[in-house]
Amino acid sequence: MSFVPHTEAERREMLARIGVGQIEDLFEAIPASHRFPTIDLPCPLSEPEVVRELNRLADDNLDVAHMTCFLGAGAYHHFIPAIVDHVISRSEFYTAYTPYQPEISQGTLQAIFEYQTMICELTGMEVSNASHYDGATALAEAALMAISIGRGRRKRIVMAPTIHPEYRETVRTYTQGMGVEVVGDDRLSHDLDALIDMVDAQTACLMVQTPTFLGEILDLQGVADAVHAKGALLTVACNPISLGLLKPPGAFGADIVVGEGQALGSPLNFGGPYLGFFACREEYVRRTAGRLVGQTVDTKGRRGYVLTLSTREQHIRRERATSNICTNQGLVALAAAVYMAGLGRCGLAEVARQCYHKAHYAAEAIAVLDGYEVLRSRPFFHEFVVRCPRPVAEINRELLYDYEILGGYDLEHAYPELAGHMLLCVTEMNTAEEITRLAEALEEVAA
Repeated sequence: MSFVPHTEAERREMLARIGVGQIEDLFEAIPASHRFPTIDLPCPLSEPEVVRELNRLADDNLDVAHMTCFLGAGAYHHFIPAIVDHVISRSEFYTAYTPYQPEISQGTLQAIFEYQTMICELTGMEVSNASHYDGATALAEAALMAISIGRGRRKRIVMAPTIHPEYRETVRTYTQGMGVEVVGDDRLSHDLDALIDMVDAQTACLMVQTPTFLGEILDLQGVADAVHAKGALLTVACNPISLGLLKPPGAFGADIVVGEGQALGSPLNFGGPYLGFFACREEYVRRTAGRLVGQTVDTKGRRGYVLTLSTREQHIRRERATSNICTNQGLVALAAAVYMAGLGRCGLAEVARQCYHKAHYAAEAIAVLDGYEVLRSRPFFHEFVVRCPRPVAEINRELLYDYEILGGYDLEHAYPELAGHMLLCVTEMNTAEEITRLAEALEEVAA
C-alpha cells in the first residue's frame, strides 16, 4: 500500500510498543469466519446499465418530489429557483473551501459579504458571520458567546421549552463540563413571563424561539428591556422565511439572532448539509465565532473583501478562544445568498404570505373534522398543532401507504404530554387541492 507512509521498521516498532506481533493480531476479537470476506461483485455493466440500476435504487426512496409533504419540524420543503443550483454548481464555488488568500478569492469573499448583509437586513441586526453548521450549532454558539460577554461570571442559561428539542440538546452538549446551568425547559410551558422571572444576576442570556417549535408566534415586545434590566442578553431563534412577513427580532431589541437557513434555497437532503445563520449587535462582534468578511480598499483604492476581526486565539491559542468552531457551511450560505437575492424583498414576502395563508386554510379545513382539534390559542405562522383521535404514528402510516402523503411530526417524541398531537406544516409548495386531499384523508383514517 504505497499510500501508507510508514516504513516496515516503523510498523514493527509500533507493533512492539503496543505488545502484538503482527497487524492481524489487532483483529482477534472478530471471529475468523467474518474476517477478510471475499467480495462477490457482479459482472461489469455498461454506463447506461449502471445509470438504470441507480435510478431503480433511487426510486425506492420516499421524497417530496413524488409525495405530498406536510412534515416540517425544523426542515422545510420550499421552492428553489433554478438560479440557485446554477450558481452554486460553478466550479469556482463548489470546489472552494476557504478564502484565506483574498487576492485569489474575491468572488467567494464578496458572495459571503453579500450573504452577511442580507442576513443583517432580514434579522434587523448589525453584524452577521458566515456561518455555522446548522441552527442547533448556531444557538449553542450563541450560548457560549453570551457566557463570554459576561466574562464567565454569568454561567446560567434560561432556555424556553418551546425551542426546537434538538437545539436544546445541542446547547446542553456544548456547555457540558463548563459549569453552565441550563434551566427553563424541563417542562412544556408557554408562559414567557415565567421565563423572564427566572433570569437573575447569574444568567448570561434568555433564549426563545419564534415561531416556536410548535409554530406559534411570540410577542417579544418588552422582553429585551426586562432581560437587559437584569444584566442578561436576549437570544432569539427564528425561521428566516417568517421574517418576510413578521417583525424581525432586532426590532424587539434582541442581542443575538440565530436560526436554520435550510429554507433559504437548500433542499431537504435527508437532513443536511444545512446552514446555521448567526447575527448580533456590533458591540459584540469580537466575541462572534466563525468567519466574518469585511469590505475594504486596496492600495489603488479599489474595493476588495477580506476575512476580518479573526482573533489570534481562534487559531494559535485555542485554550483561550471563545469558540473553536473552525469551518463554515460556505456553499450552503452561498445558496442562501442566491435565493434571497433572486427572490428579493417582495419575493420573500410573497413566500411568507403564501405559507401563512395556506397554513390557516389547512387549519380551517381540519378544524371541522370530527375527532380532530386544532390548537389555536396563539397565532401561528405555517405550522400548527392538531389533536388527533388516534395515535399519530398510526395515522401517518395510513397517510403514507394509502394516500402517498407525508403527515405531520408526532409531538410525543419531543413532548410526552402531547401524545396524540401532530405538528402539521404547510408551505407555498402545497396546493389547495393537496390541502383538501389531506383533510379528506384525515377524515377517513379517523374511522
